[in-house]
Order: sequence, then C-alpha cells, then structure tokens
Amino acid sequence: MTVANFAHVLAAAQQGDEAAFEVLWRAVNPGLVRYLRVTARPAADDIAAETWLQIIRSLARFRGDEDPFRAWVFTIARNKVIDWRRYESVRPTQDLQPEHLDIAGADDTEDAALERLSTERALALIATLPPDVAEIVTLRVVVGLDVAQVAKLVHKRPGAVRVSSHRALAKLHALLGGAPEQLGVSHPASRSGGM
Repeated sequence: MTVANFAHVLAAAQQGDEAAFEVLWRAVNPGLVRYLRVTARPAADDIAAETWLQIIRSLARFRGDEDPFRAWVFTIARNKVIDWRRYESVRPTQDLQPEHLDIAGADDTEDAALERLSTERALALIATLPPDVAEIVTLRVVVGLDVAQVAKLVHKRPGAVRVSSHRALAKLHALLGGAPEQLGVSHPASRSGGM
C-alpha cells in the first residue's frame, strides 16, 4: 500500500500529528507483521510493537521518501528480531498455545476467516524455507521491497537476493503443484517492475 502525498504525511507525523502517523502505520504495519510471523513467529506482535516504539522515538530524524521509509522500518524490525533471537538463545521460553486462551474473534465473517487462512498458509509455507531465504522471500514478495533494499537489509549482494528469491519461489511453486496463486500473496513483479 502506498501513501498518497507521502512527504506531507511524513512531515505531519514528524510534527506529532496522530492522524498522519496512523496513515503511515496502516500502510506499513500489515507487511511488518507478516514479515515478523515468518522471522520471529512466537514474538511477532511484541516485536512489531517494539519496532513502532522505536519508529516513534526516531521519526523526527528520518529523511527520505516512501521506499527508504519502508526499508528503514524493516531495518529496525530486523534488528529487533536479531536482538530477540539472541535473548531467546540464552532464555528459552514455552509458547502459550491458542487453545489456552478464551478470546472471541473480533471479526467472524467467512471472508475474513478465509483471508486469514490463506495468509497464514502462505506464511507457514514460506517459513518452511531456510530462515535466511524465508526472510528474503518475505521481504520481496510479502512486503514488496525491491532487490536493492532487501540486499542492503540482509547484507547480501543484489544478485544473491535475486537468485535466492527465484529459487525459493520455484521451490514453493513446485510444492503447490504449479499453482502460485495458492500462496495467497501477489508477486512483487506486478507492483515494482520485476525481481
């Protein structure tokens, strides 16, 4: 999702305009949460919240347009994931299972349920890839960052990102029996002019 008049919205958000910040949040947060569900599933919501807190603290210093803003957000999130993994490696925890919670869904419509299942299935399938490849595919396909942004974020060469994402998508395509639409996500080539 792109933000109309991004420079104006960003400037307003940097001045403390809550409505402008909400526009930025609505444009970026769905992709952020999907990325975190692949890279740090048990802590995805917590890391998303920590990421937004860091964004709030640093927003006034950000300079750039919409694509660099998205890359900046995902750089913050990735650093939070790295910190979380370090912490988890010394303090393992047991995940709380959904069946232990007594929470009624806020939206029980059939369409919302099917959308969620499709998204969850796609993210679960991507998560079966090796972690570094899953991260690249998520950033490229789910989030929609371009090759250069992903390469910079994961500290790899653009060619390595292209090859990794191409091979991973071919593997996922084969797993689905040649039906890429079953992934439930659109391909970035349709949005940004190719891999």
